[in-house]
Amino acid sequence: MKTIKILIIVLNLFVGGFMIYGGIGKFTKPIPAPNSIIEQVQKGEEVAPSTEVLMIKNYIFGMKQTNYFWQFLGFAELLAGLLLFSQVLARIGAIIALPLTINIFLFHLFLESEELGELGLTFALFAANIALIGFTYKIWKQLLYDKQALKLAS
Repeated sequence: MKTIKILIIVLNLFVGGFMIYGGIGKFTKPIPAPNSIIEQVQKGEEVAPSTEVLMIKNYIFGMKQTNYFWQFLGFAELLAGLLLFSQVLARIGAIIALPLTINIFLFHLFLESEELGELGLTFALFAANIALIGFTYKIWKQLLYDKQALKLAS
């Protein structure tokens, strides 16, 4: 039992650390103008060295040019990371982090699948998040499956 508690703390710190690091990264670089890639193409400048890199740039640029989504994503990552670090509110932090870690893993799976190191790391991040939720399944089970509601429906 003590080993599992230590493992949960380590996983909270692992996932939380990545969330905080990624969240801070969303606020450190200036957001490009909405038409910056279009201007690069019109000037004949190279936007990306390959189609794969262009797909990645377009995906991230699309989130940035909304003028809110990139910052919202950073805020959600920071929130999840801080909740996971707190240990007291880590369960809700793991739930908030789940769609973020799924997206991070799928981004690397479909857009950077040749980067095996990053793919492995993002899979470990996603698996750790799933494990954190799984360790507390007995607590979440009541929210997902309510026997009382089923009796009322019959």
